[in-house]
Amino acid sequence: MISLSRRLPALAATVIAVCASCSAPHQAAPEDSRWLVYPSGDGPGEGKRVVFVAGDEEYRSEESLPMLARLMSAHHGFECVVLFSQDPETGEIDPNHSSNIPGLHLIDEADLLVLLLRFRELPDQDMAKIMDHVEAGKPLIGMRTSTHAFNYKENKESPYAKWTWNSKSPAGGFGKAILGETWVAHHGHHGKEATRGVQNPEHADHPTLRGVKDVFGTTDVYAIRDLPANAQVLLNGSVLDGMTPDAQPVDGEKNNPMHPVAWLRQREVETESGVVSQRIFSTTMGAAPDFSSLDLRKLFFNAAFWTLEMEKQIPEAGLKADMIGTWSPTNFGFNSFRTGFHPADYRDGTPD
Repeated sequence: MISLSRRLPALAATVIAVCASCSAPHQAAPEDSRWLVYPSGDGPGEGKRVVFVAGDEEYRSEESLPMLARLMSAHHGFECVVLFSQDPETGEIDPNHSSNIPGLHLIDEADLLVLLLRFRELPDQDMAKIMDHVEAGKPLIGMRTSTHAFNYKENKESPYAKWTWNSKSPAGGFGKAILGETWVAHHGHHGKEATRGVQNPEHADHPTLRGVKDVFGTTDVYAIRDLPANAQVLLNGSVLDGMTPDAQPVDGEKNNPMHPVAWLRQREVETESGVVSQRIFSTTMGAAPDFSSLDLRKLFFNAAFWTLEMEKQIPEAGLKADMIGTWSPTNFGFNSFRTGFHPADYRDGTPD
């Protein structure tokens, strides 16, 4: 039998090696024409990777997510990777192509995953990358149509078909089980009644709301039926009588009570190493023009820091969210996306 004294040096070396590998920074994401990589740099996010996945037909995530990634890298030092729904033949961004998002393997080393998806049906090997991150209890942000991110119409025998938005088990699929709500309805009049985010006084002192005073967006308020009991509502959505920032709240029942438009939840996830409390931020705002609101961008960055347990680094005025590059967002609508463009065209701003 080998004595403990003889085994200790080898055991210590193993522990040191494991610890070293855990603390080692990620390898930089590979450059590829099918996705965008904004490098890590000086800042609190140095050495951390955020993967943004853009795939919706209506709200121009292919415009907003590169912009948020660009700012997150430049202002806060994160490595940011942006993936897009694409035509597999041409490599052009095509939000209507619901089954092809190259680069999802880069989620393997993501510290935070940001989704703005709508009714995607991905091949099993790609969907596995998203759900492996989620079921490991790692930080997650879901925006706007991510409440109904997936819709398995063709491959109903897939093990991931259960995450369809109207699934029976789990009820409400990915949106309900993971984010807190699935698609219910438009509560505000779509295209006619915009949204103002109103702070929930119960959580007005939460670090994610630092510096967040005036959130306006042209998307309407989504109906919320029933959030989980542990959800912390940050903003409720005031339905406005018009589509401009000076529009006033509508009279009547639509704003009594108001429906949540931004919330946090901590989801208990059973993993191989024990129970993990997963931090999730969700918002039903998120059309590209919504992010013209400085305070909505600030809320996004504050919430990202919170999901990563970095809230102590959020200043009282909120995190920097000043615009960099060209920003000329397209209004929401089906088949209104800019055609003929590739990921590189969005690196420095919205293309002409």
